[in-house]
Amino acid sequence: MDLVAYVREAFGWDEDVVASPGPRGALGQIWRLEVGPERYALKEIFGEPPSEVLINAELAFARQAAAAGVRLPASHADRDGRYLLTTPDGTWLRLYDWADLRPVELTAQTTPQELGVLLARLHRCAGPMAVEQDGRPPDPWYDRVPATDELAKLSASGPAWAARLADRLVMVPELCAAVVPVDPAGLLVCHRDLHPENVLADPAGGLVVVDWDNLGPAAPGRELARALFDWFCDHSVADLDAMRGMYEAYVRADGPGRITQPADFSMLVASRLNFLLVQARHALDPGAEPRHRKWAEREIDEALRILPTPRQLADVLEMALRAP
Repeated sequence: MDLVAYVREAFGWDEDVVASPGPRGALGQIWRLEVGPERYALKEIFGEPPSEVLINAELAFARQAAAAGVRLPASHADRDGRYLLTTPDGTWLRLYDWADLRPVELTAQTTPQELGVLLARLHRCAGPMAVEQDGRPPDPWYDRVPATDELAKLSASGPAWAARLADRLVMVPELCAAVVPVDPAGLLVCHRDLHPENVLADPAGGLVVVDWDNLGPAAPGRELARALFDWFCDHSVADLDAMRGMYEAYVRADGPGRITQPADFSMLVASRLNFLLVQARHALDPGAEPRHRKWAEREIDEALRILPTPRQLADVLEMALRAP
């Protein structure tokens, strides 16, 4: 299917359209479109597409977040008012503004504080949300861990990463002890995927939030705990000073979440282990496209590297309890 010809027709563009590959993630590939003087980001969605209810919720929350000072690319509808398009061959597409973005410079001293303020803004403008957009209970991805024997079976497989997985499994039972089901009464609308690939910097250094496909209910303290690890912990090194800076900035900016108990790391541990399991299955699936298997193998390598340790959870909890 010629994506360029399809989107040109769907959006009614008369100008020539030039497409070039951009970044990809777990749920999609971004294509940079040049349409005359305009620039757009076309997302090719892998797997199940977002529902209309989810897209409407995303658009509504994006408006609230933008009004609160959060920067994000605008989403565009086609000529028929559709924000989700389907090509004749079944490819799912969404269109956004293109922004020239780069990874955030973590060496800048103000970065932890800026991230804390950003997350506080998102949480302050979020309303309560006790269920997923379609009425189902909160997604267990964020507070249920895979069975240990499922991971153990994968660790006995042939790839090189299987031995590393087996080594990491030793601490998994202790990690999982912190994971508790979330209380729906305390949930807000949250981005649920605020890692460094989804919070980027524009040419002036301003933070821009992208990829809102995982929007849904979460406890703000749990999303805060996961964000601290997403940004400032890599393998055996946890930057407690940077975490403290982000956490205290979040509190000063009136963010509603707090880290007060081991259960606040549930979202971090559950999502990391669930993601690891899914990517391992993709990597071992002989029916998967080679590009998806290769990408999954890279993600497994990173997931094993950033899986937190029980000691790190204890250190961050202590830091948060001592914070003003």
